[in-house]
Amino acid sequence: MQDNHSKLVGYLLWIFGFMGFHRFYYGRPVTGTIWFFTLGLFFIGWIVDFFLIPSMDRDADIRFQSGSISYNVAWILLTFLGIFGLHRMYMGKWLTGILYLFTGGFFLIGILIDLWTLNDQISQLNNREYYR
Repeated sequence: MQDNHSKLVGYLLWIFGFMGFHRFYYGRPVTGTIWFFTLGLFFIGWIVDFFLIPSMDRDADIRFQSGSISYNVAWILLTFLGIFGLHRMYMGKWLTGILYLFTGGFFLIGILIDLWTLNDQISQLNNREYYR
């Protein structure tokens, strides 16, 4: 089993966890959305997640395909610079990356979609690379 998700990045995103970023990072978009709208289940779920990150990390390492595209780099770029499309350019998706750059993350709708799908996008790209 390869370590494609990092506990360090998970805890960094957990700092903003009341908005659910760490849950999106570990491939849990439904609960990430719930955390986003309830401020981490009124901060109680956010505190509990501090102790759950190691198990979420293990599950993500099993679930998602490792490869040359790093989940950690892509998620840091999405979290802090997503409206500029740098995470998409990093993945080789230059056209949509440039579109994000000039439209503020495609008017933030693209950012929301990427929060839900970034792990799967990376896994698919890494999987294609694996089968070449």
